[in-house]
Amino acid sequence: MTTAQDVLTTNQAFYEAFEKMDVEAMGLIWSKGANATCIHPGRNVLQGWDQIRFSWDQIFRNTNHLEVAADVISTELKGDLAYVVLVESLVQVVPDRRMEVQGMVTNIFEYADGNWYLLHRHTSPLVR
Repeated sequence: MTTAQDVLTTNQAFYEAFEKMDVEAMGLIWSKGANATCIHPGRNVLQGWDQIRFSWDQIFRNTNHLEVAADVISTELKGDLAYVVLVESLVQVVPDRRMEVQGMVTNIFEYADGNWYLLHRHTSPLVR
């Protein structure tokens, strides 16, 4: 039997891969199904692991340093689907500048073959 804590463990693994800028580790977490989607702030929807991976490769390739903190607001588990809603605080250093941003994030996970996989991620910028 899987629990909300199992989902949170997978969510944490995603954030560890994100902060380490490790697309290979992300590949272990993201669903490889054609229905996997990702929406980065201000961007169009990416569909399928190939597009999602390419986007993360681009982000990591153009980033010198990254710090990510995730403050979980809620987690819900319904059968083989679960979601985590959180506030993400990001410090990103790119070649010409340092940025500090916050976003509202929804990560949706699907349970398959005994593991939780990130099926959908949507980040919207928080404006204060």
